[in-house]
Amino acid sequence: MSVLEIRDLHVTVETEAGETPILNGVTLTVRTGETHAIMGPNGSGKSTLAYTIAGHPKYTVTSGSITFDGQDVLEMSVDERARAGLFLAMQYPVEIPGVTVTNFLRTAKTAIDGEAPSIRAWSKDVKQAMKNLRMDPKFAARNVNEGFSGGEKKRHEILQLELLQPKLAVLDETDSGLDVDALKIVSEGVNRAKEQTDMGVLLITHYTRILRYIKPDFVHVLVGGRVAEEGGPELAARLEEEGYDRFLAPVDADEA
Repeated sequence: MSVLEIRDLHVTVETEAGETPILNGVTLTVRTGETHAIMGPNGSGKSTLAYTIAGHPKYTVTSGSITFDGQDVLEMSVDERARAGLFLAMQYPVEIPGVTVTNFLRTAKTAIDGEAPSIRAWSKDVKQAMKNLRMDPKFAARNVNEGFSGGEKKRHEILQLELLQPKLAVLDETDSGLDVDALKIVSEGVNRAKEQTDMGVLLITHYTRILRYIKPDFVHVLVGGRVAEEGGPELAARLEEEGYDRFLAPVDADEA
């Protein structure tokens, strides 16, 4: 069993006004086989948490710790985190001109495993994964995310997830921009990857609709850079009904 442990994490980001605190003491434990949903209003620090785990240089950890299987994640480079078994599906996947999907996937697999996969077995795995995600086989020859629609980019993220088989996946608003059919297909891909590898999932979302397909074991509400409440799936149902108003400071009528 692999374990991601986040303890009293404080993170800042550089803005025009200087260093701005975003996370203000997040504590969280995610184990393989578990699905955790991180929910909260805009600006609560959800994406900051995801990118800090992945090692984005924009974010500065001022105190606290992140460990994965006892290793200090904050001392690892981005590629070392990936080889350790951490995966990030980005909210806004970037385009990589000149690099085909086929080359990107095989290079990533080789870097993570330390050796190149067998051409015949790898080609079979890629074709099957693309078929499962209802991706046109022609996408394999296209440049990564170049000219892809929002839904196609998200499917490509889950294609990577299925093929790279991480121990723990952080999914940053994977449901954003997806129609009902695409949401179901992407969710099925996440569930399929979890069934095959027993990976842990840290699912970041504003809405509960994706949780109808990817069932969370735990739900954490992030507000103001802190975990304001934790619970099971019933908490997500309550959030859908009530929203986040009860977590937010009331606005004085004279200030409104």
